[in-house]
Amino acid sequence: MRFSSIGRRIAPLAILALPVLAGAAQAATPIDPTGTYLTEDGRARVRFERCGAAGDRLCGYVVWLKVPLNDKGEPRIDFKNPDPKKQTRPSLGHQLVMGLKPNADARYEGKIYNSEDGKSYDVTIWTESPGELTVRGCLIAFLCKSQTWTKVTDLASGQLAGPTNGPNGPRTDPEFATPATGTTAGARPATAKAAARPAPKPATGTPAQE
Repeated sequence: MRFSSIGRRIAPLAILALPVLAGAAQAATPIDPTGTYLTEDGRARVRFERCGAAGDRLCGYVVWLKVPLNDKGEPRIDFKNPDPKKQTRPSLGHQLVMGLKPNADARYEGKIYNSEDGKSYDVTIWTESPGELTVRGCLIAFLCKSQTWTKVTDLASGQLAGPTNGPNGPRTDPEFATPATGTTAGARPATAKAAARPAPKPATGTPAQE
């Protein structure tokens, strides 16, 4: 009885506090994580940049590989991708971070693609200290692992330095857009309504004008 009585007294206060807490959470703004980072194992460099229609998403691209060639001396390809159309694309330059959204914890969350097994995983990305990026990937809710990626400013041999979808640059998946493309995710080409309408027929009995 005592605990239920206390609970009845606290409940109204908790309900009143919820909007305040929600407002504080929504007000949190993630620290800008854009830039190029070396993965924790040193095998790749990933470039993060703004993407999406409003530029509020975060996309990431592989712009450098420590071992860009396979055992046959050929450029590595994304042969384990579940999408047959992507299985022949080069591993260098592919998109692996898929339009992450800012969350209430001032972090970015969404999906990350792993070309080593052809699977996508839940990921949360944030930065708390200059020059470092924390990447937390989860296979399932209770099986997560964090890595620390280090920001780099130099240009390594073989690194893609061009704009996304431009010369010597990485390539975005069709589902996502980047500022360099000037397109928006899911956007359809504009079509003039007038062009879709049939041309009006000339009135009968009116002589043609030369």
